[in-house]
Amino acid sequence: MFDRLEDILIRFEELQAELATPDVASDPAQFRKLMKEQAELSPLVEAYTSYKTAKQDAEDSLALLEEESDEEMRAMAKEELAGARKKIEELEQQMKILLLPKDPNDDKNVIVEIRAGAGGDEAALFAAELYRMYVHFAERQRWKVELLGVSESGLGGMKEVEFMISGQGAYSKLKYESGVHRVQRVPETESGGRIHTSTATVAIMPEAEEFDVVIDDKDIRIDVMRASGNGGQCVNTTDSAVRLTHIPTGIVIYSQTEKSQLQNKEKAFRLLRSKLYDMELERRQNEEAENRRSQIGTGDRSEKIRTYNFPQGRVTEHRIKLTLYKIDSVMDGDLYEIIENLIAADQAERLSRLNEQG
Repeated sequence: MFDRLEDILIRFEELQAELATPDVASDPAQFRKLMKEQAELSPLVEAYTSYKTAKQDAEDSLALLEEESDEEMRAMAKEELAGARKKIEELEQQMKILLLPKDPNDDKNVIVEIRAGAGGDEAALFAAELYRMYVHFAERQRWKVELLGVSESGLGGMKEVEFMISGQGAYSKLKYESGVHRVQRVPETESGGRIHTSTATVAIMPEAEEFDVVIDDKDIRIDVMRASGNGGQCVNTTDSAVRLTHIPTGIVIYSQTEKSQLQNKEKAFRLLRSKLYDMELERRQNEEAENRRSQIGTGDRSEKIRTYNFPQGRVTEHRIKLTLYKIDSVMDGDLYEIIENLIAADQAERLSRLNEQG
């Protein structure tokens, strides 16, 4: 580990030197590339530098203990030694986490797909609330949200909704949200006051670039039609809606949120690329036995991951047995505590597997 850390430290110093040269400063693309690399290495370099300082502090305290006879000075040296050793232990753990292989999709934008599950109108209302929850979370992160497609129900719910969240590290935080979300509450339509259980499924897909997925023209059927539903004067007056059918997989994408057929076609292709990319990711993960052992990251889509119990004000994250009694703030987009705990559990699982292998 320490040989690798020394190599990273050398590379970090090289980057600092390169960024100071006039050639790099005058080339915006190269400058951005090197700045990105430097930013990625910076937390590890800071931790390693602090680690070396703590190691030196521990050695100095040990030397003082060997040389010093004054009890007051020895007590001070013992206290400093204990503090340095504790810091060394913490920094070693931190560096191990920072050295874990990075998910190549972590910096990507995400496409979120929410579908109402069991529970009829109540499930569609819950799906709409999940959509608003993620929109509010994105706003807290200062990320951009773009609606790709929606199928609404009569009571203000959503049978299905697809949207893109764009922002630094969006996938790294939201990838844990894939799975079945369950709600327990008394629906507004329920006159007897009985608690109902409904579900919605959430799929988080990294946005695929054109070079990530190559789509053959012969595999695509494109149909254009008039948009339907809410949308103002352009609805039912122009053939702006687009339906893409990917023949090999049977995936159908319908896009009508834009007034322009060209824009709807572009959105449909973005969604199709991401779905195909996500299918390939899932296939690879299913082939890897080690990945199947940890379902914390991008687990089985049919897995019940979280329950929102409104009568008790409780949100339970089943994968890590975390229960929070702040359902109102969670539904308003306060997902920080849940996501931070999921990230920590995922890192602990990966570290455990690494230790078993090594």
